[in-house]
Amino acid sequence: MSNDQIILFALFGAVFGMLLWGRLRYDLVAFAALLAGVVLGVVPGQDAFAGFGHPATVVVALVLVVSAGLVRSGAVLLITRTLVDAGRSLGRHIALMGLIGAVLSAFMNNVAALALLMPVDIQTARKAGRAASLSLMPLSFATILGGMATLIGTPPNIIIAAIREDTLGTPFAMFDFAPVGGLAALSGLAFVALVGWRLVPQRQTGLDAAADGADYIAELVVPEDWPRIGAPLSDLDPMAAQADVAVLWMIRDGARHTVAARDAVLQAGDALVLEASPAALDEFRAATGLGFGTRPRQPAPTAADAGLEVIEVVVPEGARIAGKTAQSVGLGWRRHTVLLGLSRQGQKLGDRLRRTKIRPGDILLLLCPRDTAQEVTEWLGCLPLAERGLAVTADDKVWLAIGLFAAAVIAASVGLLYLPIALGLVVVCYVLARIVPWSELYDHIEWPVVVLLGSMIPLGAALEQSGGTELIAGALIAATAGMPPWIILTVLMAVTMTLSDVLNNTATTIVAAPVGIQMALSLGVSPDPFLMAVAVAASSAFLTPIGHKNNTLILGPGGFRFGDYWRLGLPLEILIVAVTIPAILLFWPL
Repeated sequence: MSNDQIILFALFGAVFGMLLWGRLRYDLVAFAALLAGVVLGVVPGQDAFAGFGHPATVVVALVLVVSAGLVRSGAVLLITRTLVDAGRSLGRHIALMGLIGAVLSAFMNNVAALALLMPVDIQTARKAGRAASLSLMPLSFATILGGMATLIGTPPNIIIAAIREDTLGTPFAMFDFAPVGGLAALSGLAFVALVGWRLVPQRQTGLDAAADGADYIAELVVPEDWPRIGAPLSDLDPMAAQADVAVLWMIRDGARHTVAARDAVLQAGDALVLEASPAALDEFRAATGLGFGTRPRQPAPTAADAGLEVIEVVVPEGARIAGKTAQSVGLGWRRHTVLLGLSRQGQKLGDRLRRTKIRPGDILLLLCPRDTAQEVTEWLGCLPLAERGLAVTADDKVWLAIGLFAAAVIAASVGLLYLPIALGLVVVCYVLARIVPWSELYDHIEWPVVVLLGSMIPLGAALEQSGGTELIAGALIAATAGMPPWIILTVLMAVTMTLSDVLNNTATTIVAAPVGIQMALSLGVSPDPFLMAVAVAASSAFLTPIGHKNNTLILGPGGFRFGDYWRLGLPLEILIVAVTIPAILLFWPL
């Protein structure tokens, strides 16, 4: 073993040890290891930051922005509000939510897919009166499984495609992973939906806190160009029930009409007073096309306005707005801000929202110009609540967002455009069309992941160039000498899965993919089956809450313990191996 190999193995060992320890951020650990590699002379200085311009790093960043655009446009809400029903049995609900999560994860970042569907799942569990833990873990696993089917579904696939391009000259195409990864995903989904969910422990948590927070009394108005003008108020009942919104009453010409008048015909200018959480309010507004409540002759802001954000503030004693109404303090014309909702310890309010006198202790839901939240809060004399990532869905751009993304996927799939270029064009179009506001563009990129990738890629390249991956491959081949190919692939998958369960799957892929290539070259067979084995195994992190970010996301809301995951995760990983090995040998023969 050479000095360079010893140093690189020591660096990787230190990185893995620090990641297992978990006391330091993984991006800082990886970046420090990269700098140490440069100082110690095992990573050329001119190549130190090459990983930040690597196609895998660029694609991961672009996918995160595209995912945010699909969420903000209402594309995913369009699916969930159409298909999700709290009245279904738990098994059918898990099957449907798992299928939705898997399909979304195949075409957008799987963490983003879970982050979007998790509140829907929690809300459905609350309506059905069951513990959210029973469906949250199957949903998390389903979103992980769905990412295996396409190139952009999960970072390990992106990295493996890039490594194949560097090593063999051409990358994997968009749907090259589908025969193996898709079959593994379908098998895993079937197991989770039919049998696996019964293995999930039932944990009771504060579902109200885990979901969307306090309910607000809010107001939405019927716009002049609303397509449902002339329809009865009762037509909105299914959408209100789906979004978990209570329609309290309707106001027309200053007069209040109770919900008993369900046959009342809706007219332009009518105001609906609702009780809803912030997320439910936005979902209902996006589903119905109703507008924000504003004072007469004040131009109503739209969801597509790039400069809007939603904030929550609490009113203390002595605040400017305490004892006054939003209209009387000039909230709209002075600060271009709309009072969306008001929460008053469960009390019912009697008049139009903008005419309701605000009291100390009230919580206000405000729609204000972007980057003015602090200024508006201070002007009102209020105190900001903790940031909860509230967003305004730009529902009028939903089909544009879907169309642009579909065009990019098709162009990349048929070889018309290089995938990073296709995704980059989608991002540019999303910004120009105000689907993703330019001021939010970089907020949606998970920079720690970018730093991790940019730092680990040069280290992985150095390990390969020094012959380190060849040593690891030789050890695995020696351990499986004389055994049939399916056993060798099984050992590679088992080792990769074990690493991925305790480490970041990105770091695992960067190490395991070159090892798989070296094993194939040593055996004189095609590297593709080994790369496919690594791709599936690196994404199969189901035993612990630290193996994949999706598992970490559900830890708190589901009330899970560290040891809960293996009950469903272990049989699922065994099933994935049992399904994947024959599929690899069938679709990617040695």
